Formats: sequence, C-alpha cells, structure tokens
Amino acid sequence: MSEYRSLTLTVIAIFIITLMAAFFSPSFAEQKSYLELFILFGSLLFIFSVVVVFATLGFHSFALFLSIFLAAVIALYGVVGALLVTIMTYFLWGSIFAMEVLLFYNGSESAKEWFVSRYDFKTFKMEYIAFYPMMGMLYILLEFIPYIFSKEKLLKFTPSKVLKEMEELLD
Repeated sequence: MSEYRSLTLTVIAIFIITLMAAFFSPSFAEQKSYLELFILFGSLLFIFSVVVVFATLGFHSFALFLSIFLAAVIALYGVVGALLVTIMTYFLWGSIFAMEVLLFYNGSESAKEWFVSRYDFKTFKMEYIAFYPMMGMLYILLEFIPYIFSKEKLLKFTPSKVLKEMEELLD
C-alpha cells in the first residue's frame, strides 16, 4: 500500500492545485479554463481507473477497448456520458451473465454449454464476484416478484451452490 501513497498524494495535489488556481484567478476566463482543466483531469482519472479495474480482473483486451471507447464518449458527451456508458455496460453484461447463471442453476443444458464454451473457473469466478448484485436483482425480478403476484412455487436460489457446481464443471 505504501508504494501507491506517493502516486495518490500526487493525484490529490494536482486536483487541489488546479482548484486553488481556479479560485484565486483574477478573471472569469482564467477561472473557467482552470475548471475545465480540473474536469479534464477527472475524466482522465476515470478512464484510467476503469482500465485498471478491468485489467486487474484479467480482461486486458476488454480494458483497452473500453478505455478507447470511454475516451471517445468523453470527447463527445463529457464525463457524465462516460459514466452512463460504464453503468449501462455493467448492467447489460451483468444481466446476460446473471440470466445464464439462473438458467444453469435451474438445469438448462444450453446455459451449461454456454459457460463451458466461454469460461474457465478463474474467469467465471471473477465475473461471478463482479456481477453478484445483478444475480440477486434478476432473481428478485424473475422469481420473487412473480411469486408474490401469482402465488406459484418459489424456486430457491443459492449462489454459493452455483459456484461449487461451476468449480466442478469448469476445472
């Protein structure tokens, strides 16, 4: 952790100095340019953070693709657009992954084939951890809410059981 302390302090110092320059600038035009610089630094930090997270998880080519795509989105729509794209990407891929996990849990052969053809256990576990909230949300939307309204039999979902079965299947 100490090896990242100087990097973290440098990044914080850059943001503080830029904000101080904006605050103490004599003209509105200078203040505006420093604030634009502050937003640019923030967007670059956001892109870098997303790349580091995906590269750390093991998705090196996806991290590169996403960083280029986010840079283009920031250039066109700003930081809010890049945040929206990131959230939508997580939601879309997480929904697909969670749906396949729920299908696998309920005995679907096509879901089993889908996981066998695309994953080894290490990559499955990384996505399992990353999309764990999506599995719970989809279970509530597809099983629990219909159970409340239709009083059909509620199928239980145990994510840890899926992880154990996948370890046996994908190793």
